Formats: sequence, C-alpha cells, structure tokens
Amino acid sequence: MLGLLSLLLVITYLDRVCLAIAGPRMQDALHIGPVGWGWVTGMFTVAYAVFEIPSGSLGDRIGPRRVLTRIVLWWSLFTSLTGAVSSYGILLVTRFCFGMGEAGAYPNAGIAISRWFSLERRTSAWGVVLTASQLGGALAPLLVVPIQIRYGWRASFYLFGCLGVAWSAAWYWWFRDFPAEMPGISAKEVAETRAVAQGHRALPLMVGLRSGNLWCVMLMAASYGYTLYFFSRGFRRT
Repeated sequence: MLGLLSLLLVITYLDRVCLAIAGPRMQDALHIGPVGWGWVTGMFTVAYAVFEIPSGSLGDRIGPRRVLTRIVLWWSLFTSLTGAVSSYGILLVTRFCFGMGEAGAYPNAGIAISRWFSLERRTSAWGVVLTASQLGGALAPLLVVPIQIRYGWRASFYLFGCLGVAWSAAWYWWFRDFPAEMPGISAKEVAETRAVAQGHRALPLMVGLRSGNLWCVMLMAASYGYTLYFFSRGFRRT
C-alpha cells in the first residue's frame, strides 16, 4: 500500500510542477500577462483549500478506496484538459476544477494509513509517503522539460493525465478500506489494526479548534504552504 500511496503523491507534484514549467510557453500561446497568470495559479489553490475538508470528510464516511479513486480520476481529467485549453477563461475554469478534484488526496492517504498501520508504525509510514511527495517535485523538471521540448507543452498534460488514470485502476483493484477485507492478510495484522481502530475516537470540530496544539500545527502548515507556493510559482519568467 505504501508503494501506491507514495506513487500517488509523486503524481500530485508532477501535475502541479508541470504547470509551473509549462507556464512561459502557455503564457505565450494564450497571450496571458503576469497578473492573469497569477489568477491561473491562484484558482487551483483556492479550490484546493475550499474542498480539502469536505473531501477528507467524505473519506471518513465512505472510505479512501472510492474517494481516492474519484479524486485521481477527476484531477487526471482536468490535467489532460489543461493541455487542450484554447483561451484564458477556459484555463481558469480548468485549473479551478483541477484544484477541486485534487483536494482531499492527503487526508484520504492519512485515513488509509491510520486504518492499515499500528500507532508504532504510523509515523514511519507517513514519513515514507511524504518523502515520496518531495521526490516528485524534484523529479518533475527532469521528466517534464524533455517532454515539453520534444513534443510541446500540451503533450505533457496528456501524458500525466493518463498516468493518473492508470494509478486509479491499480488502486481500486488492489486496495481495501480495512485490512480485514484484504485477501491473504494475516490474522495478527488484522488484530493489530482492529485494536487501533477500536481505540480511536473522532475529534469534534469545536473541541479541536480549542486546542492550542492544533493551532500550532495549522500555523506551521500555513507557513510551509506559503513558502512552498511562493518559491515554486513566483520565480519564473512572466
């Protein structure tokens, strides 16, 4: 499972960085200025923020198997459609829908890990998956630039859209929401994860908002996100 989740987060960064690298060529082709391009990149972020909690909540209710399949199919569709856009307005709508679809990938990956790994192994599992996401960002230019130079910027979006569809098929075929549903899993592993699940209690929203620890974590995430998006999207030719 960690292999599929790691590949998922690699793909999320491939799709995001693909736009940043294609940016100058897209601006030339679609006649988009610096301010207009800021709106293009901002539409993804706004949609991603708005739909993150609803998509995570949906995973709690119906399970990460179906939700992650829907998420990746959705964003793969709009990744491919990004390569087909012919005007600025269509690009704005496409990137908003892309952000809407990708929202919830991390929360649902967290749901899968919490159901499949004991407390002692959960942090290590998250470390592997998050490391993969950063590797995706590092590898993206090495993959995207040659494709765009040889075949054009549109081809890179088509290719990564197909990659997401392939991941969705593999995930839905192999993954199960609970270890007990997986053929061939040992009784010991099922017992370990079931004990963790039975000891878990949901955290009411208002209780969480009164937690100083939660606010510190959110401040850390906001600082990280601001810096990440500033450097990954701000320093390029416009």
